[in-house]
Amino acid sequence: MPTHREPRPPRAVLPVVLLAVFAFAMLQSLLNPVLPALRQELGTTQQLIPWVMTAFLLSTSVFTPVVGRLGDRYGKDRVLTASLIALATGSAICALAPNIAIMILGRAVQGIGGGVIPLAYGIIRDELPRQRVPGAIGVGAALAAVGGGVGIVLAGPLTTALGIRSLFWIPLLLTAGAAAAARLIVPPSPSRNPSPISWLAAVLLAGWLVALLVPLSQGSRWGWTSAAVITPLAGAAILAAAWVAVERRSGRPLIDMRMMRITAVWTTNLVSLLFGVGLFAVMTYLPVFVQTAPATGYGFGASATQAGLILLPMTVAMFFAGLASARLTARFGSRLVLVAASALYTAGITIIAIRHDHQWQVLVALALLGAALGTAFSTMSNIIVAAVRPDQTGVANGVTANVRTIGGSIGVALMSGVIGAHTPAGGPSAESGYTCGFATLAVAGLAALATTVLIARHHRLGRTPPAA
Repeated sequence: MPTHREPRPPRAVLPVVLLAVFAFAMLQSLLNPVLPALRQELGTTQQLIPWVMTAFLLSTSVFTPVVGRLGDRYGKDRVLTASLIALATGSAICALAPNIAIMILGRAVQGIGGGVIPLAYGIIRDELPRQRVPGAIGVGAALAAVGGGVGIVLAGPLTTALGIRSLFWIPLLLTAGAAAAARLIVPPSPSRNPSPISWLAAVLLAGWLVALLVPLSQGSRWGWTSAAVITPLAGAAILAAAWVAVERRSGRPLIDMRMMRITAVWTTNLVSLLFGVGLFAVMTYLPVFVQTAPATGYGFGASATQAGLILLPMTVAMFFAGLASARLTARFGSRLVLVAASALYTAGITIIAIRHDHQWQVLVALALLGAALGTAFSTMSNIIVAAVRPDQTGVANGVTANVRTIGGSIGVALMSGVIGAHTPAGGPSAESGYTCGFATLAVAGLAALATTVLIARHHRLGRTPPAA
């Protein structure tokens, strides 16, 4: 087997890595509108079916920084191919799963592919001319945001036309094709970090993430003040402190804490977490809201397909805002763009919370939210790339994607707890539960806005992010 491949021109590499980003992003939300149908397909319970989403989020949270670090060490091209193979393998397991346990296993395997996004950004920085990097990363971030919306839009029609298992077979074919293209076209990484990986840090990272996300996702069912919730949360705090201590003392840290002390890095990650709170919660619960029968006093009685179409304005706005973000950043500066995106995010969520009696109100709010998310995600990716060394690109963007997933888990858990508290036994959820839940997400938007002001005061970002 040859050990060297001729490098391919950037115009051939870019479509491959963008396809990889889109394929993973689509899998993040493809099942959200059809979870009730999937529960019937597997013959499982209402208590177990949420683990189909939780397992994916947990696995993604754990593997994203690890896979990004593996790419920095062994080559982003090789690890990208392996991550896409993991996505395809997980899709195959899910497509053939006879029960809920195997389905959860398949979703956990799919989560390994979370490293696709930081690897793609690292390859873009390695292979493209310096002046094209911000624009290309903006397109990648836009596709990462849009992919989730496309998944929701396609879920209903695909299930109706081809059956619910098509939601796994089609991504399998897509990711398998992307893996083959990556193997053939993406050239070997020109820069690597040869230091060994701290597997103790990886275990501690996995431990505190699992201990944090499991009670957050199940708190409304177990009881927020129960020992089943408080004990693992306390354990998460202890494990997180141990992880930070190990990383600070390690000569080969999984995540360089010195890098995380850079103002542009930690503030951007905080904004990413807060935006993730709203993105995942809206994508998970708004389809349920619009599918609720109007006889309950709210909702539009939409089908799964119609629910996906209602989210289409957010998807379209994400894409075009992501494309425009590089030009906006070049003209106004990253700081001002993030401030504006945070303001739009807060406005969109607030409208959903207090004005959702008519579909046009929801559509306007989603368009604002999509513009905010597409602009912010693209801008944040460029800020991270500009702030760290080339060999840290993969792991740095992995952290940003990872905290966004953690934020999503928190957002989904908060919405679940608030809505659950407003759901009478044996009856539908009250409208007040959604109002309070979305209002809680708006508070996260205000916190993101405050964080961008902090960036303004402590780290003056240039108008065009420089290459490191």
